[in-house]
Formats: sequence, structure tokens, C-alpha cells
Amino acid sequence: MPRSDFPDTGLPQAAAAWSLDPAVTMLNHGSFGACPDVVLQRQYELRKQMEARPVQFLARQMQDLLDASRQRLAQTLGADPQDLVFVSNVTAGVNCVLRSLRFRPGDEILATVHGYNACNNVARFVAQQSGATLVVVDVPSPVESPEQIVDTVMARVSPRTRIALLDHVSSPSAVVFPIAPLVQRLHALGVETLIDGAHAPGMVAVDLQRIGPTYYTGNCHKWLCAPRGAGFLYVRCDRQDEIFPAVISHGYNRPRPGYSRIQDLFDWPGTIDPTAWLCVGAAIDFLDSLLPGGLPALIERNHRYAVAAQSLLAEELGTRPLCPPEMLGSMAAVELGDDPDPPAEFVDQQRLNQELFARFGIEVPVYFFPAVPRVVLRVSAQAYNEPGHYRRLVEAVKELWR
Repeated sequence: MPRSDFPDTGLPQAAAAWSLDPAVTMLNHGSFGACPDVVLQRQYELRKQMEARPVQFLARQMQDLLDASRQRLAQTLGADPQDLVFVSNVTAGVNCVLRSLRFRPGDEILATVHGYNACNNVARFVAQQSGATLVVVDVPSPVESPEQIVDTVMARVSPRTRIALLDHVSSPSAVVFPIAPLVQRLHALGVETLIDGAHAPGMVAVDLQRIGPTYYTGNCHKWLCAPRGAGFLYVRCDRQDEIFPAVISHGYNRPRPGYSRIQDLFDWPGTIDPTAWLCVGAAIDFLDSLLPGGLPALIERNHRYAVAAQSLLAEELGTRPLCPPEMLGSMAAVELGDDPDPPAEFVDQQRLNQELFARFGIEVPVYFFPAVPRVVLRVSAQAYNEPGHYRRLVEAVKELWR
């Protein structure tokens, strides 16, 4: 099958599971996800229960529901539930780890240019506050191979490197990093690892026991399709005494039988709406029901769509992919070229992003990476996407670009 041919996976009914605006061609699941109606209904039911009997729900029922959702997530991640806590998102998880650790002048924090700006900013802030040094590795773009990433990152490790903040799947480049080899090589040198897994759960297979990171934080609202506000933080058992939540609450001095120290600290951050966390299991169950092979089959289907979309964009537009197809998950990014009239100040999205939406109703990110004036377009592939979405994008870009 040519790479630009989209596989027939029997999912025409999937679009009906989401209340997406039919006037919009949604090719940007990667930014904020999209929650299926059945999961939103579950959240609505939980909120109704909470408002009907607030004390009963929050003081007596919530913990059991939280434990069940965490258990389902742990099964998906190949993790021990004792090592998992819920947070609002990956940015919060990275903050919890880096702002809990104590750095000194001379220490180095390693990150890469492929990192998410918000998370790299946490490392930047912590370095400035402590006198440590942030080392940002210039991993090439386009990426040629997993080995190139490993070699480039390891070349910047020094005896002063304390921790490496690395993406499992890069947001700007859509590259799936070789995380397991990187973690193994870094740990052999005594360097701790903090993995930004914002895009990984539900996009690629995640087995935390096999990867073995010191810390791993991920989003459930992206490719697991849970409500926004559902993220998680994994902390290896021998490092849990060092990590604290942003909000110190009752669990600091009230240990509970059967719960880990980190669960005591994170499970009750004060009075919040916990329903996004409680819906994670329902979201996983929904994705598991879409294809006979369950979530692994959906991951493979979406990967094949991303590969086909990358190939279609390259063939029809003459674009340059940012990595080989085997390094893709459910997103693909391609270079359109240089902006002939680049902005003088920072803008989050290149003007083609707004033109595609305003004139064609296509929601797709177009931005500068690794820097102005280089323009990159990134597409996503989720169960509700169909081949016509990508072909429509190609025709629109042909009309608007250049």
C-alpha cells in the first residue's frame, strides 16, 4: 500500500461520537483534544451526583472513584498505581517535579529545542532561581533517525547534568523520541529523567516499567480523550519523598493506610471539581471499544493515517517531513518553507493558520519552527478523521500558500 493511501478501518460511525462542529474540519486534535459525548455524559452524571450530595460525594465516595480511575490508567501505562497521581496537565506535572527539586549553581538542566515552550520555561525559571544552567540541545529538524536524537542529546551531557527534560512525543515537530534508550543511557551516567508525555498516552504504547523514567507526566485530555483538567504524574518509588504538589493540603500530615506518600500529598489538593480525573477510566473504555483490537488497534490506525497524511502533503505540496514515517505517532509535521514576509514580533501561529480557518473552516496549526521564518504545518489523526479531511487541506494550502 502506498504511504499516501489511507487504510479502511471501518470507523465511519466514530465521528458521531463527538459533538464536533460539522462546519469545521478538525485536524488539530493534538492541541486540546476533543472529548466524546459518552465521556462528557459520564462527567455530567458525576457532577449531578456531587451537587445533589456534596459532602456524601466528596468526603465518602470520591476516593473510591479516584482509585478506580487511577487503576484503569495504571493498566494502560504499565505502571503501579502507587506511583501515580492525578494533576491538571503536563505543565503542572513538570512544575511539581522541577520546583520540588533543589538545584545549586553549577548544576545543569538538559532540555531540547523540540520541547514544549511552557515546560522548557519551567526549567528556565528554576535555573534562574537557583543559579543552575539550562542547556537546550539543538536536536536537528528534520530528524533523520532515532539514533541521531540519542547521539545529539548524549553529546551535551556533562558531569554537571542533574536532570534531562525530554519529550516522549514532541509537540512542535510531532517526532516520537526514542525515550527508552535515552532514559537507559542517561541513568547509566547518573542523570535523572523527567519525561513530558503530553501526547504519548493514547498515541503510542506507553509502558513505564519498561521505559523506567525517574519522573513521567502525561495528559489524559489529548489522545485518551478524557475531559480537560485530567493529567497524571508518575514518580519512581525511590524519589517520591522529594516531590510535592503545588498545593500542600491535608495529606501532608495525615497518612492513610494503603496509600503511598505521594498519593496522600496529591489526592486532595483542596475543594476542586475532580470529575475530569474520575472520567479517565470511562475515556479509555470508550477508545477501547472502537475497534476489535481495542486501544492498540486504534493507535495503529491513527498512526497509519498520520503516515498517509505526511506522504500526501509531501507528494502534493512538495513539503519536507520533519521525520521518517516510522518516527510518527498520530501526528505529522511538514515544512512548508520560509515565510516571505515574516513578522517582526513573536506570533503563536503563522498567518496561514487563520486564513485556512477563516476561508475553509480548517482547524490545523501552522507555526514557526524551529524559528522564524521557517513555517511548519502539523496534522493530527483521530478516530473521527477521514481521508477527505486531508485532501481538503491540500487543496486549501495550494490556493493560499505562495
